[in-house]
Amino acid sequence: MEIFELIRKPWPWYVAGPIIGFTVPVLLLLGNKSFGISSSLRHICAAVIPANISFFKYDWKKEAWNLFFVAGITLGGFVATYLLTNPDSLIVAESTKASLTQLGITDFSGLMPADIFSVENILSLKGLIFFVLGGFLVGFGTRYAGGCTSGHAIMGLANLQWPSLVATIFFMVGGFFSTWILLPWLLDMVR
Repeated sequence: MEIFELIRKPWPWYVAGPIIGFTVPVLLLLGNKSFGISSSLRHICAAVIPANISFFKYDWKKEAWNLFFVAGITLGGFVATYLLTNPDSLIVAESTKASLTQLGITDFSGLMPADIFSVENILSLKGLIFFVLGGFLVGFGTRYAGGCTSGHAIMGLANLQWPSLVATIFFMVGGFFSTWILLPWLLDMVR
């Protein structure tokens, strides 16, 4: 029973960080594999879309390990959500709660605020902006940057790749801009 308690609690950075970082040399030693999540979306499309699109015409079966990795992430998310839910309430800093409350976000019961990310909001203007436009921008940015945050920040930086450093810096700049400027503006617009 102790193992479930260990898995339910957040792990400290000095444990989780090295485990994530250790995936880089393991993948390189296991066949010069590159880590990243966005590439798996390309592999899925190449496997299931029978269109004649040159971007999807390659041997995706060589990268099947990546699809198993994503399936494991999906299964792990399901297990964590439904079987290993942490009974403790989510801890949000008081200053963050105060800032979000000023923006009209008052539900801090889950990982994502239900005031924005709820089933009721999917078909509203707010849902259209946050889900559709936000999803498009994430997908466009990932393709434009040549990879996602995990690919660049974990794999690319570990390999000392200059483009990954630039991409990671701009991911952070975009996150700060979205948090401090774009989010308040969008929430004010859809009220």
